[in-house]
Amino acid sequence: MRKITTILTSTLVLVINSLSYAHEKQITHDQEIQPAQVMLFGVFHFHNPGLDSVKSEVINVLTPKNQDYLEKLTSKLANENPTHVLIECPPKRQKIIDRQFSSYTNGNYKLNVNENQQLGFRIAAKAGLQGVICYDERNVHWKGAELRDFMDKNTPERKKAHDQLIKKSGQDTSQLHNTLSLSQLLRLNNNPSEERDNMNFYIMENDIGAGQEFIGADAAASWWHRNFRMYANIQAQAQPGTKVIAIGGSGHTAILKTLLEVDKSRHAWDVNEYL
Repeated sequence: MRKITTILTSTLVLVINSLSYAHEKQITHDQEIQPAQVMLFGVFHFHNPGLDSVKSEVINVLTPKNQDYLEKLTSKLANENPTHVLIECPPKRQKIIDRQFSSYTNGNYKLNVNENQQLGFRIAAKAGLQGVICYDERNVHWKGAELRDFMDKNTPERKKAHDQLIKKSGQDTSQLHNTLSLSQLLRLNNNPSEERDNMNFYIMENDIGAGQEFIGADAAASWWHRNFRMYANIQAQAQPGTKVIAIGGSGHTAILKTLLEVDKSRHAWDVNEYL
């Protein structure tokens, strides 16, 4: 009888240990398949060379006050332990970016005014990452110039209204940059209402040439096409268990956020609570 009891006890211990091991293994497995967290950080171009359709003045991010803000902001984001920091630059520049980042972390490089370095380099360095990753895509040609030429010839009144809206937008943006703080401007760039207005710029002439050339739809599609490719580059890095920060112009992130919203394999990580 005692022998049977010992056998039963030993068997029970083995079963409990097996269940415990299986439970621990399941927890580990669940941790491994956690969806990636992706922060899409929309910004204005800190150094504005005037290449965008909307022409505007921008705030000087190099003032002591703004530099102090950027130091604090990037520290808060770095403290969240991101695994990847992506910046809006073409992959063909990756080697150049790598050299600049290495020099920066070694104390031999002064940051340029652009947001890729003022934000991206700082966050990655403070988080202890080996570098930043270029995720832009410029091989898709945006057909904005073709659309404007078509409107000049075929819908001059629409072209006039378009030009007036673009001009007013530039003036309004300049006014905001002359009156708001850097923090307020970045919050504005990531405001859902502003993001909808931003996307509208690329679709408000979608009907031009409808039923014939479809030049309006083709121009809008070419812009979305570029952003779909940029999102693919983000997806390639945002694998299970990662925390990704992707910094880009708000014209891109407005669209990228709509793609992230329907991406069941990744969770949105909101930047607004840090701004």
